[in-house]
Amino acid sequence: MPTAPRTTPPPRPSLTERRKAETQLEIARTAAALFAERGAAVTADEIARTSGVALRTFYRYFRAKEDAVVPLLASGVRQWIDDLATPPAGPEPLPVREALEQAARRALTPADEPAAEALRWTRGLLRAMPGDPALRAVWHRVHHDSEEALRPVLARLTGADPSTARLAAAAANTAMRVAVEEWAAGDAPPDGPQGPAELVARTLRALTAGLPELDGAYGVKERDGERDPGRRGGGESPAAGGRGR
Repeated sequence: MPTAPRTTPPPRPSLTERRKAETQLEIARTAAALFAERGAAVTADEIARTSGVALRTFYRYFRAKEDAVVPLLASGVRQWIDDLATPPAGPEPLPVREALEQAARRALTPADEPAAEALRWTRGLLRAMPGDPALRAVWHRVHHDSEEALRPVLARLTGADPSTARLAAAAANTAMRVAVEEWAAGDAPPDGPQGPAELVARTLRALTAGLPELDGAYGVKERDGERDPGRRGGGESPAAGGRGR
């Protein structure tokens, strides 16, 4: 049986690039902790000093103090999308909807204490955002970029038309954002029945319920370079009315 085309893994970043990313993430952790503690009163100079870097180094990496938290917020997003783009092991492919939920759960389930701490810092950032519009703008920018990155992944996995892929990406991304925001507004621990992983599962199901394109089998929507409409579950393309079921 023909299989979906294999994707070539991206080249490994150079040592310089990895060190730069590590420095940026360390600054981001420091910035998140400071914003969570002191809100908009935090300065770029304070973030730089606490991180152990010169102010000019800080501005080499970030244009503004609020931008310093982007690497922390974006790291979970990259994990989620990279995880979703990697075909799961197993003899039978999962429905895209199930693969999407599993990837979202993994992204929001802390695997260790540093991951749990990152979620707690995110909670602190979200609670500081009402008093810092620039910080909230960063949060929405990260999620806008996430939606843009998710769109081609879902288009490839489902074979959906561009409009439907965009709708699916918007629904999935919104589910992630709402789940984290709802969790951050309360006092539940990062794991458990009220943790963000459980919240995102419920939110995803609600927001994607009207998208039958996600019911197709994961990663097998293409055969010999052509779409397999039968994987949509009804043999119809979205343009022919598949979305109306």
